Amino acid sequence: MSDWQPTASLANLKLRAELLTKLRVFFAARQVLEVDTPALSRAGATDRHIHSFRVEAAGGPYYLHTSPEFPMKRLLAAGYGDVWQLCKVFRDGEVGRRHNPEFSLLEWYRLGFDHHRLVGEVAELIGLLVPKLAGEPEYLAYREAFQAHAGLDPFTARPTDCAAAMKSAGRHPPAEAELDRDGWLDLLAGDLVYPALGKGRLTFIYDYPESQAALARVRSGSPPMAERFEAFVDGVELANGFHELADAAEQRRRFEAERAWRKAHGLMAVPLDERLIAALEQGLPECSGVALGLDRLVMIAAGARSIEEVLAFPSDRA
Repeated sequence: MSDWQPTASLANLKLRAELLTKLRVFFAARQVLEVDTPALSRAGATDRHIHSFRVEAAGGPYYLHTSPEFPMKRLLAAGYGDVWQLCKVFRDGEVGRRHNPEFSLLEWYRLGFDHHRLVGEVAELIGLLVPKLAGEPEYLAYREAFQAHAGLDPFTARPTDCAAAMKSAGRHPPAEAELDRDGWLDLLAGDLVYPALGKGRLTFIYDYPESQAALARVRSGSPPMAERFEAFVDGVELANGFHELADAAEQRRRFEAERAWRKAHGLMAVPLDERLIAALEQGLPECSGVALGLDRLVMIAAGARSIEEVLAFPSDRA
């Protein structure tokens, strides 16, 4: 067997180790507690775009976590204060130049922060770990990004408008009836908008549509806005953050809506996290949190073109 050797160079693994040391110093200086939560969970990801690995075991089934978010929020509700974690997470079907089914996710939560304040800390950490990104970031509202790179307003665009935008960019859109509104926005974002972001610098997108709030709070207005942000460099998404939703009833409603969508589209049914709901009912403190893909950040720091260049053993050599 010839594929026993690592795919990452020694230089890239040394660089990875240096970044890990720096990020631990970063959080220690801010008195953010490093924690460790289980990789196996009784609950799976209900998100329509994220798919859990199911594990059959004594007392199971279990699901490999796709993020440490839910147990970390349980720590917040229990009064443990600011916390951070670096761990391996697992997402089925994610294989490619920038994807591996098992990858390293850095996640942290800050009490008393809204999403805008957390954006500043994310920029500071990324600038520390990748000095070429230490300059002033670009900040764009979701609407501004779509207007600049897709030529339409995502809050008012109809499927016909989205299809026209795809055609004018030389793409071949699906039939209009094949996608719902968020499906069209996701298609435009992935094909036209996100690849154009963060050219040579860090770019943050904020103020997402209410329907894309995920686990973020929604700010009332016309239209309502999800208090969520994402970070991009050279068209690559690095981080996804929220001003965290603390309403247990609303969180349950969103989970159930996602489970219904998954069922209607023939995806694996997963139990929702009742322990998270119980923690929210107890009371989640005012906070914001963010998840950052460490492997992608190491790629940028190393100038790598593939995630395999910064992983010792990717999935096909595991």
